[in-house]
Amino acid sequence: MKAIAEIASEYGLAILEDACEAIGAEFRGRRVGTFGNAAVFAFYPNKQMTTGEGGMVVTDDDRIAERCRSLRNQGRDADGRWLKHVSLGYNYRLSDIQAALGLAQLERIDELLTKRASVAERYLRLLRSEDSLTLPRTPSHAKRSWFVFVIRTTGPRAEEKRDALRAHLADAGIASQIYFPPIHEQPYFKELGYSQTCDLPITESVSKTCLAIPFFTRLSEAQIQLVATSIREALNPGLSSLVQPPETAKAFSSPTYSAAD
Repeated sequence: MKAIAEIASEYGLAILEDACEAIGAEFRGRRVGTFGNAAVFAFYPNKQMTTGEGGMVVTDDDRIAERCRSLRNQGRDADGRWLKHVSLGYNYRLSDIQAALGLAQLERIDELLTKRASVAERYLRLLRSEDSLTLPRTPSHAKRSWFVFVIRTTGPRAEEKRDALRAHLADAGIASQIYFPPIHEQPYFKELGYSQTCDLPITESVSKTCLAIPFFTRLSEAQIQLVATSIREALNPGLSSLVQPPETAKAFSSPTYSAAD
């Protein structure tokens, strides 16, 4: 962030933080979302907290705050007067019901983040011995807010390993997700020619070895054990006859969230 701030200062640029998946995270003792002129948080159902849909812009700049309020309210003036539109705006208002849900979630945010961290720690302990996997790492000067749990296959034929691992999990009734495909390789941007003009070999290589596995607040110990066992079986085929997953574990329909959160 220091380097970004220096560039912004040199060229007179504003900093907009994408903190959509980082509520509660910290960097060198400072909360993520407080570094830029404004920051955005997302509250989609698979995020750490939810309002059902929508998100939030935070800023300490009165001009940005006034502009955002106008844009989300059909371009109305700051006083919110009916039929007084001072600019082109949109209907991005969060409903009262969604706001009430968000407030209730905020009251539990520490609990939700702690539970997600606990699930992540169990995965780390169960999978850290797998040499053909790279697990998420958190620098000592940072505090992670766990949104998803993404593993990477490594070593020879890493891309084939990832695809075989995903197929094995699917056979066991466990959902997983390729996370993320590069933006410049999305169909729309391909049509615009970005796949030919973007030289991003590392991005493309990493995207072919990453996999998001089931991760949500109420993931049970039995479910965690089932996922970890299935991953180890896929990476070590001879293990399947030696280790059996807990009988109480259930399969998953989503790799990133549960409606029960």
